[in-house]
Amino acid sequence: MTLLLTEADYDELCQSSSGSPLSSCSSEDDYEASRWLPMSLGRGRTRCLELSPGVWLDLIDKEFAQPWALRVPEHDHLVQFTIMLSGVVDYDEVYPTLGEGVGYLSGSGLSHGYVARYGRSRHIRGINIHLRPDVVESFLTGQSSTLRQSLLKTNDWKTAWFPPVTPGMRIVAQQMLHCPFYGAARRLYLQAKVFELLAVQIDALQADQGEKAPTLALKPSTVDGIYQARAILTAQLENPPSVTELAQQVGLCDRTLRRGFRDRFGTTIIGYLTQQRMVKAEQLLQQGDYTVAEVANKVGYTHLGHFAAAFRKQFGVSPKECLAGKSVFGSF
Repeated sequence: MTLLLTEADYDELCQSSSGSPLSSCSSEDDYEASRWLPMSLGRGRTRCLELSPGVWLDLIDKEFAQPWALRVPEHDHLVQFTIMLSGVVDYDEVYPTLGEGVGYLSGSGLSHGYVARYGRSRHIRGINIHLRPDVVESFLTGQSSTLRQSLLKTNDWKTAWFPPVTPGMRIVAQQMLHCPFYGAARRLYLQAKVFELLAVQIDALQADQGEKAPTLALKPSTVDGIYQARAILTAQLENPPSVTELAQQVGLCDRTLRRGFRDRFGTTIIGYLTQQRMVKAEQLLQQGDYTVAEVANKVGYTHLGHFAAAFRKQFGVSPKECLAGKSVFGSF
C-alpha cells in the first residue's frame, strides 16, 4: 500500500529524522540550500537556489526506497516550469504524468489541490523553476493582452500546459544540473539558462496564439519528408546518412531539406544530430554499463577527443565525470 502524506506529515517525517543530514535543510551559500529526502523515503536532495529576487531554481536528484504520495491542498501558485530528465511523477486526476517526454508549464494564479505520487520510477532527476509574476510581466511589455491574461492571473484558477520536452530543452536542463561554474559565475550562468528556457516557452505560447512570425510555406509532402528525415537521423545515430543521402531518401533536394529542417525544428540537420547523440550518450553514461569509448562508438564517434569535446560543450562536464556519477549524489 502506498504511503500517503500530507504536507504536515512530510514536515514531521523530516523533523523526526533530525540528526541525519539526509532529512535536514542545509545552507550551502547565501543563495542556495539543500532539502534532503527523509531516509525512510529514500535518499537524495533538491538543491534550492534563489538566483535573483523572484527567480528560484530547484535541481532535483532523488532515489526512492518505496512508493509514496504527497497530498497538496489548494494554494496560490507562481509561474512554474518543470523538466524531468529521468523518472516520472504521477498525479491523481488533476495533471497527467510528468516525465517520459512531457514537461509542465504553469501560469500564476490559484492551483487546485492534487496528489503527487512518487516511486514508480526509483530515480528522478530534473529541474523546477519558479518565477514571481511581476518578473515575467516585465518581459511581456508590448505583447498581446491574451498572452498576459493566460499566463498571469491572481484571483482565478491558473492555466497549465504540458509541452513536449525537446532535445534542446533536455540539453539546457542537463547543463543546469552539471553547471561548470562556482560562486557568482554559477549564479549568473544558471539564471541565464532559466530565461533561455522561459524564452522557448513564451515563443511556443506566442505560436499557439498566432503571434509568431509565419514559417516557410511548405507543401504537405515536403513537411512529411522533413519529419521522415528527422526520424531517420534519430534511428541511425551510430551511422547516419550524409545530408545528400538523407535528402535522396526522403525525396527532397538538399536545399529544401536544409531550409525546411531549420524552419520546423529550430536547428540545422547536423545540430539536431549532435543534440540527439549527446542526449543518448548522457543516458548511456548515467546507466554505468559502458565505458566512455563504448558510448562514443554507440553514438557514432570514432575519435574520443571529438566526442569528449562535444559532450563537454553540451553538458559542462566530461564524459568521464558523467560516468563517475557527477551529480548531487556525489556529495553523499
